[in-house]
Amino acid sequence: MPNPKRQHSKQRSRKRRTHQKIRVPTSLDFSAFGGRTGVAHRVDPISGYYKGKQIIEIKPKEEKKKIP
Repeated sequence: MPNPKRQHSKQRSRKRRTHQKIRVPTSLDFSAFGGRTGVAHRVDPISGYYKGKQIIEIKPKEEKKKIP
């Protein structure tokens, strides 16, 4: 495997790393029903509403049964 003959400068390494950053989602929207922010143009996974209409019916989670 080839190895570099000389060490890269700090500036060269940092220029390469400038694009490796965490991006904040830009399409966050405020939910009128839940009062939370979420991804825009998507059905709210907690309430099931989209544009003021209930699209999917969310069933409550069942509690796990304890084994005696």
